[in-house]
Amino acid sequence: MTEIEYFYASYSGYAYLGSKRLMEIANLSGHTIKHRPFDLRAIMAAAGGQPFSERTTANIEYFFGRELERWSEFREAPMLKRLPTHHSNSITPSNTMLIAGLVKGINIDNLAQEMMMQHWAYDCDLADTDTLAKIALSVDIDPLPLLEISNSKEVLKIYAENTKEAIEKSVFGSPTYFVDGDMFYGQDRLELVERALVTPFNKRIAK
Repeated sequence: MTEIEYFYASYSGYAYLGSKRLMEIANLSGHTIKHRPFDLRAIMAAAGGQPFSERTTANIEYFFGRELERWSEFREAPMLKRLPTHHSNSITPSNTMLIAGLVKGINIDNLAQEMMMQHWAYDCDLADTDTLAKIALSVDIDPLPLLEISNSKEVLKIYAENTKEAIEKSVFGSPTYFVDGDMFYGQDRLELVERALVTPFNKRIAK
């Protein structure tokens, strides 16, 4: 059965806005989500993305202000009226905790969703291991086995491989979804992802 390959970062606001809808699509269609947490900052640098420090105020206010407000209302996802306080902290602990869950054979759909919601709606610090432990417990996952291996060579290797593969596939942001190799960037493409799971889109550009 076709999987929805899901490249994202655990602190991504737009991944958060689409997370619940993505799970709905997967559950209703009977497809599974293949989680691929990656280093978004490395992805942005590789793709030539403009860092926050170089963006205009108008750019930031639109993409991380008005757009987030509208999509928050549309997706019925609670969200702060500003960037989370700890948004510039390390993104590695939460991403590698999710990968540790995969290594342990755990379904991390709800854990990923809860991490993002706690960050964007309740201003939680995803770089703090105590906070991550509480989040895991809130979705009935024992955090200790995950935290024990989140810095292991195995988990860090998978994290690096996810990031490398995303760059090779020309992923340039979070979230990005693949259905049978067809790339869909942005949570605002989820309705297209839903359609592609039933009927793939024609490829109109000749190679």
